Amino acid sequence: MAGTIINPILPGFNPDPSFLRVGEDYYIATSTFEWFPGVQIHHSRDLVHWELIAHPLQRLSQLNMTGNINSGGIWAPCLSYDEGTYYLIYTDVKSRRGAFKDTHNYLVTAKDIRGPWSDPVYLNSSGFDPSLFHDEDGRKWLLNMLWDFRKGRNAFAGILLQEYSVEARQLIGPVYNIFKGTALGLTEGPHLYKRNGYYYLMTAEGGTQYEHAVTVARAKSITGPYETDPAGPMLTSKGHPELPLQKAGHGSLVETHTGEWYLAHLCGRPAAARYCILGRETALQRCGWTEDGWLRLADGGNAPSVEVQAPAIPAAPVKPIPEKDDFDESELSLHWNTLRLPPDPSWLSLTARTGYLRLSGRESMSSLHAQSLVARRQQSFHFEAETAVEFEPEHFQQMAGLILYYDTDDYVYLRLTHLEGVGKVLGIIQSIAGQYDELLDEEVVVEGNERCYLKAVVHRERLQFHYSLDGEAWKNVGPAIGIRHLSDDYADLIRFTGNFVGVCVQDLAGTRKHADFDYFRYKEL
Repeated sequence: MAGTIINPILPGFNPDPSFLRVGEDYYIATSTFEWFPGVQIHHSRDLVHWELIAHPLQRLSQLNMTGNINSGGIWAPCLSYDEGTYYLIYTDVKSRRGAFKDTHNYLVTAKDIRGPWSDPVYLNSSGFDPSLFHDEDGRKWLLNMLWDFRKGRNAFAGILLQEYSVEARQLIGPVYNIFKGTALGLTEGPHLYKRNGYYYLMTAEGGTQYEHAVTVARAKSITGPYETDPAGPMLTSKGHPELPLQKAGHGSLVETHTGEWYLAHLCGRPAAARYCILGRETALQRCGWTEDGWLRLADGGNAPSVEVQAPAIPAAPVKPIPEKDDFDESELSLHWNTLRLPPDPSWLSLTARTGYLRLSGRESMSSLHAQSLVARRQQSFHFEAETAVEFEPEHFQQMAGLILYYDTDDYVYLRLTHLEGVGKVLGIIQSIAGQYDELLDEEVVVEGNERCYLKAVVHRERLQFHYSLDGEAWKNVGPAIGIRHLSDDYADLIRFTGNFVGVCVQDLAGTRKHADFDYFRYKEL
């Protein structure tokens, strides 16, 4: 009873947590951006042990991200529950460069958290980070930040509030701008709560990098006026580079069934310098209320802690994730992801050859439309990933292998291809900020070998590739490679995901040459 929560509770790319309790079950929904399926939902019974249980957005009728920009797609979902129905609100970001952002907000519902979830109801497009508040009188209210693209204006122009009608399946009534934010700026990520006669508005401010924060304001009326906590942000890592958990912000609050309060929030852990290769993660902090009704961290101050006292709930361990996937099932496990679109039998099959994942090559690593790539999150600073691939390329436009992938601009790829006059070869492709390179002076000849084993070993910001022809004797491929570019923090344009590792196939001639992968092993070291 009352053990210790070790942060982050959801390591690797799991940002923008929405925290929900239903009875004695606890759920956290997180953003997935351009990765499919949309939205991750983790479940816990004790706040210490967490298990991935669902992806609500699994069908093209719910989510079609073809052509979505890098770090577009699903932003900041909000999970809520009322009278037997789960509600999920989310943004599908279609564009975000320059002055404009095309941000469409939707609602899906389900009777069971594991689904099936409904097709979406369109809500609005005025800004991102929507959430749904269920008031005590039965009315429901949508909140989202307002994006103002005009020159000389504050782009983060406030938090909008509008009523949602379940019967009409649409927003109704006037739109209120209830909160313009504090001097921290970049006000977003709104969540609304009600306690002791006050409406509490929790927002993310300061931007989702190293000045990120959670701020709280309150009002007697849902439409305001809202007064900001005079103590300033209740959570932030700003100004404390020594803290293990950086970027703390974007909070979501829950009262446990034992009457204790916890805040789920976003954080980042630099692998080197200020480079968070694992992306933005989710942590929990224990909270309490002051006598005059303001939310505070239980241990004082406003800095996030790695170790946090767990609630007075019996321990409820979950099954560990298997290190090895032998591809023996007819469907991919919950931990695999594809880019922008769901798996389609035309390019991915687990039944064409029993015990193998068959991928048919499509577009390049630069494509925003049709990549044949299957990957999982990197969730540890130290890991190795291994696969065995059978592939017979006929020319240089056909490639297959093991990839570490951030987005279309940044990846490192150990790939098999065909070299004229030589045959099948193994080499390394790298892209840094969109600049293509090949890292071997001479590629490794593997002609005549039906199967090739590939391995990546990562220690913080360093990657070493290996290969084997028998699965036992391993040789290095190329030098150790710096992978700081596989992080949110490397590019000039702010990005929001994290590093993935997986397998992929390309056929740039359009003939759909396939490769068979016998297994994939991800092991934390």
